[in-house]
Order: sequence, then C-alpha cells, then structure tokens
Amino acid sequence: MKRLLGFLSLLILVALGLSFALLNSEPVLLDYYFDKQEIPLSLLLVGALAVGALLGVLASTGILFRQKRKASKLNRQVVSLEKEVLKSSETALK
Repeated sequence: MKRLLGFLSLLILVALGLSFALLNSEPVLLDYYFDKQEIPLSLLLVGALAVGALLGVLASTGILFRQKRKASKLNRQVVSLEKEVLKSSETALK
C-alpha cells in the first residue's frame, strides 16, 4: 500500500511538471555574457532549480562530513569506555 501511494504521488508530480512545462513553453531570451539564446521558459526554470539543488547539496556536504567525523570520534570513545568498564568489572569480580 505504501509503495502504491508513493507511485501515485510520483505520477501526480510528473503530471504537474508536464502541465507546467506545457503552460510555460514560450521561448525567452537568455543573455549570457558571450552569446544570446532563446530557450523555453520551463527549461530555464528547471535548470535554475537543478543548479539550486546542486548548490544546496554541495553546501551541506561539509556539515555532513563534520557530523560523520564527530560520530566516529564518539563511537571510538564509547568502545574505549566499554573496555574500561569491562576491565573494572572483571577486577571487581576477582
């Protein structure tokens, strides 16, 4: 059931995207420094969205790596403390 709902929501999203592209198919003039080119508005908007998403992912990778390094350090501390507790409990039993 969960997969069916996911598939249906993906299908609705694709349909909305296609209708958006059809409604915004007028060509617009894209003027970048060395040349000019006419492209559909929907393609321009999708490209801007993709570039923004890519920049967001790139910006978050630093935070992700920092958090992974911190988690690794904390895991090493946990293992060290577990060994210490195990040694102290073995000495207390003797």
